[in-house]
Amino acid sequence: MAAGLRGWVRTRPAGTRLPSTRSLATEHHVGPVTVQQALQLLVADGLVETRPGVGTFVAAARQARPADVSWQTTALGPSEVFDTEGSGVRTFAPDVIGLHAGYPSPSLLPGPLLRSAVQKVARDPDVLMRAAPNSGLPQLRAWFARELDGHRAGGAGVDESDVIVTSGGQAALSAAFRALASPGETVVMESPTYWGAMAAARAHGLRIVPLARTADGIDPEDLDAALAAHGSRVFYAQPTYANPTGDVWAPQVRARVGEVLADRKAFLVEDDWARDLYYDAEAPAPLAAADDDGHVVYVRSLTKSMSPSIRVAGLVARGPALRRIRASRWVSELFVPAFTQQVAIDVLAHPGWNRHRGALRRALRTRRDTLLAELTRAVPELRVDRVPRGGLSLWARLPRPHHADQVAEAALAAGLAISPGAEWFPTEPYGQFVRLSFAATQETRYADAARILADLLR
Repeated sequence: MAAGLRGWVRTRPAGTRLPSTRSLATEHHVGPVTVQQALQLLVADGLVETRPGVGTFVAAARQARPADVSWQTTALGPSEVFDTEGSGVRTFAPDVIGLHAGYPSPSLLPGPLLRSAVQKVARDPDVLMRAAPNSGLPQLRAWFARELDGHRAGGAGVDESDVIVTSGGQAALSAAFRALASPGETVVMESPTYWGAMAAARAHGLRIVPLARTADGIDPEDLDAALAAHGSRVFYAQPTYANPTGDVWAPQVRARVGEVLADRKAFLVEDDWARDLYYDAEAPAPLAAADDDGHVVYVRSLTKSMSPSIRVAGLVARGPALRRIRASRWVSELFVPAFTQQVAIDVLAHPGWNRHRGALRRALRTRRDTLLAELTRAVPELRVDRVPRGGLSLWARLPRPHHADQVAEAALAAGLAISPGAEWFPTEPYGQFVRLSFAATQETRYADAARILADLLR
């Protein structure tokens, strides 16, 4: 297919727009993934260029020949890298309905606050010339400490000395896994769970022990048994608005998990990625707010509520664990740029930040309700067992005998991108699921998305 497209491109002038992914898939009798792969080859050859939100176009001619990197296959030898890419970070043609994306659309983010902050920070003559402290700027570390400390009812308080600023939640998870466990050891994880956490753990050489979700979140006695049976000392979880399911742990589960961690002398890496993304009732307090003895390593990200370009998260830990995590960061990131941190500080201090968070929550609730209504009307056989009270997506079970990967492939051919469920399970899926994100696509496209799914399932 790439060879055929090369011939077509070479007969067109620079700037000619290529047909849509759907049209090319139909014309060449292939799937949309094949189309994307063929276009990537043409991009690598410099024959076409993609313009996000607009389309794919014939590029201006260039004289340089394509690089020949085939020798690297022999030179590198066997691969030990866990190669994965979650569907939520993939890009597709502009005409595709994107219910796969893991970030809110730009219309839901605080654009005016960010632009104002960038302009203000850029006027500082020194901010682009200085390195930030390894742990982060004191003002930003203090903000994360206050946010967590505000949920505490007593005990040992949290201050800025307990906080490390990282380049987003993914960097924080990677640093935590490297510091708390050694290659070859095990880490317990909910199943299903965030694919990026699984990738980070496997990249460090850890084996994942799955823990099934329940209506209350997890079964603490299963956690106790898993820690004991596998000799694990690290448990990764998203107790509040888990990705992809939207689940929230019940109060009794939160209390009992704290007891299990203390009894087993284990750590919980608490990924509080959606702290700002509740919309029916205020999010429950983090487990870290009830932890006085350093069992919980707490990760709070601002990326989803502020901007994908402002990759900032706070990691809170105590004791030797904090020192090991701080040291482990040297192998991946020396520090988060001072410019980025200062922009985040300026946005957080602005009176409009809380107004933005309120508007974001209302918009997400509307999108959740609209997508759910369209699916219920058009695709009643698609089951959403628990309607989420926060987060960015619906977790839906497919009717038998449909397979999630095949449905996702067919949906993309029809112009709809969704996330197949298998990538969210650390081991074999116990059912066929899809994740449908309502954060990145306008409500006006939900009816078309539901129609495409209905046609496929019937």
